[in-house]
Amino acid sequence: MSPAAASPAEVVRAAQKDDYYRGGLRSAAGSALHSLAGAKRWLECRREVELLSDVAYFGLTTFAGYQTLGEEYVGVIQVDPSQSRVPSRLRRGVLVALHTLLPYLLDKALRHLECELQADVEGARPSQGSLVLGGRGRSGARHWVHRQVAPLTEPQKRTFLQAVMVLRQGLSGLQRLHVAWFYIHGAFYHLAKRLTGVTYLRVRSPAVEDLRARESYRLLGLVSLVHLALSMGLQLYGFRQRQRARREWKLHRGLSHRRSHMEEKAISRNSVCTLCLEERRHSTATPCGHLFCWECITQWCDTKVGVHGLCEQVHGLAQAAAQESRSLAQAPLRRDGRLGIFLKLLM
Repeated sequence: MSPAAASPAEVVRAAQKDDYYRGGLRSAAGSALHSLAGAKRWLECRREVELLSDVAYFGLTTFAGYQTLGEEYVGVIQVDPSQSRVPSRLRRGVLVALHTLLPYLLDKALRHLECELQADVEGARPSQGSLVLGGRGRSGARHWVHRQVAPLTEPQKRTFLQAVMVLRQGLSGLQRLHVAWFYIHGAFYHLAKRLTGVTYLRVRSPAVEDLRARESYRLLGLVSLVHLALSMGLQLYGFRQRQRARREWKLHRGLSHRRSHMEEKAISRNSVCTLCLEERRHSTATPCGHLFCWECITQWCDTKVGVHGLCEQVHGLAQAAAQESRSLAQAPLRRDGRLGIFLKLLM
């Protein structure tokens, strides 16, 4: 009897077992680097240590033509699309590269690009994750990204920043969609295996497959699809709400700036002397509360006999102010002394 295809439960158990051993290898490598180089160097190279651990794990198993610890635990082997041969070395190498190197490179490139765009658009400081990516200052890749982003205009940078955020969310949604599709059809658990056409066959004595388990996985896949659709809908709604709030904030900021400008103009209009129609110099108040320039009101008192046109309360003071002004003109006094005498007359 030819080997049967592995069930979804066996594929999931094998992947979980591999993740467990990969986590242990990552932890051991990180602890060794932390002890030898210190916490700062470990924090800077943490992602690279995880990448090297994954490459070592799959390089010594899958690329070398052996089963991984999870595959050996479950009792499955990898086969090519023909379902009759073990994948070639080239196919296994591409599988390892897609499974380990590609996610690391995509994540690092998108983080560098997002950090540069945020620094240029918002003037924000780099986060701790970006500092880790940068290592000791800016790396060569970071410098290249900075040179490519520098010629862009402000609207272009904002557009690219939104595109990067959408792409990051899209990649996460694609991974979740692929897992949900696996639960329904039970063929490929990882995107790398789907791209290379690598599947699993059962090598142990075939057991009776539980149809209820297969139906449970299909139900789990449908629930995952509904959850993914709801999550994407909520993210889209939140994105639109943020865009709307940003537009309202810009409108409010423009109105506030226009209102402050109008208030400044109103203040400047209120500081104009109604006699000379210029900005008041050495403001002087009459008993009615109107403000004039000292020179204007004294000159008006010297030349005018009637009211000043703004308030009739000045009429009774015109003659006294004119007489005092003439006496002040004969005696050279300081301006503040003249102001005190005039205010005394007004009171």
